[in-house]
Amino acid sequence: MLLLNADDVRRSLSMKEAIEAMKRAYTAISDGKAVVPLRIRLSIPNSDALSLFMPAYVHSEDSQALAIKVVSLFATNPARGLEYIQAAVLVFNPETGQVIALLEGSSLTAIRTGAAGGAAVDLLARKDSKILAIFGAGAQARTQLEAACTARNVETVFLFSLNTERAQVLVEEMKGKGPIPKDVRVARSPKEAIEYADVICTATTSSKPVFEDKDLKAGVHISAVGSYTPEMQEVSAETLQRAKVFVDSRSAALEEAGDLIQPIRTGLFDESHIYGELGEVVLGRIPGRQSQEEITYFKSVGIAVQDAMAAQVALNNARKMNIGTEIDF
Repeated sequence: MLLLNADDVRRSLSMKEAIEAMKRAYTAISDGKAVVPLRIRLSIPNSDALSLFMPAYVHSEDSQALAIKVVSLFATNPARGLEYIQAAVLVFNPETGQVIALLEGSSLTAIRTGAAGGAAVDLLARKDSKILAIFGAGAQARTQLEAACTARNVETVFLFSLNTERAQVLVEEMKGKGPIPKDVRVARSPKEAIEYADVICTATTSSKPVFEDKDLKAGVHISAVGSYTPEMQEVSAETLQRAKVFVDSRSAALEEAGDLIQPIRTGLFDESHIYGELGEVVLGRIPGRQSQEEITYFKSVGIAVQDAMAAQVALNNARKMNIGTEIDF
């Protein structure tokens, strides 16, 4: 069995490869080539925590993958000097069921979630997109930033967070790194962040919209990856009502995405307002953006097939690069 720690995962899974892996993952979902049960949620009330169990099996024409991720969200961890998200990905041989690898899951989750947003940017954002807005200043904000700049030739980035100190640290850490431009700024308000933005990525745990609909520019693309429960909401119902809405998985989004569930519950629109899954765009079954003026919106709640496909790429590269630790199991 191969063990990959966080650094091993980051070395073996580039953002460009992760974006392409996410397209294959979404294709498998939309093409019926993946078995992905809704994730099991286990509350741990004594620790104000939640553990999620996410299995997936992919059986496409060119590959198979079998894996499960366990990700735990412990709100009390930062006060203990620990990361909020704790996760591990266990990978199996899809033909025998043998355990073949264990990957540190928080780094994999951050990369594949960023890559999900990046895949949506690549497929839905205007080709001439130059200005990017990021909401949040955590691990997901970092990979959303890298992924969006990988998918488009971004020239200016505005970053907004309620924690301005963390936002400034993130700006200093990320500006000029890889595909990220040197012009990365902390926005003083949500309006300043988005009023000229061609692409917006939200990566927060907010329970209310993080920007106002009236401040949006025509033709903007929004990748929303932060809210993952019915109670959370990053993007307003007004924006959703006028946007062309894409999701990673229709069934998962209707179960977990507060951005969609809340306006559906109030009768603003119904399930048919979801235009389609991103995998259907990759497959050519539905169009993506059809005009320079329309607002496109992609909602990712995160599905286990993403972890299975990302882990497959990381393992293949790790073996080629002689990365990781082999142990008998």
